[in-house]
Amino acid sequence: MDAQIAIGGVIALYIFLLAVFTGYEVISRVPAILHTPLMSGSNFVHGIVVVGSLYALLDATSILGVVVGFFGVLLGAANVAGAYVVTERMLQMFKPSDRKPR
Repeated sequence: MDAQIAIGGVIALYIFLLAVFTGYEVISRVPAILHTPLMSGSNFVHGIVVVGSLYALLDATSILGVVVGFFGVLLGAANVAGAYVVTERMLQMFKPSDRKPR
């Protein structure tokens, strides 16, 4: 049973490192002008992070699991809030100004 847990942990670590590397490679190739639309378009990903963290938090059986789940929910919610703030600022750029020409 312990060997299965160890193998599962190694696979989870491998998937995490692969996701980090892939994310870094994808984001590093995006031009700077597209970062804001890309962030605003990825709000759903932050929502998935929050849902997954809530699941981990509610399913936690140890103090470490509770702490990791709590920080996952906290950081995921901060990402969601930040992405919506950036989206709102980006949308403000496209609204017509209230000033009238002289």
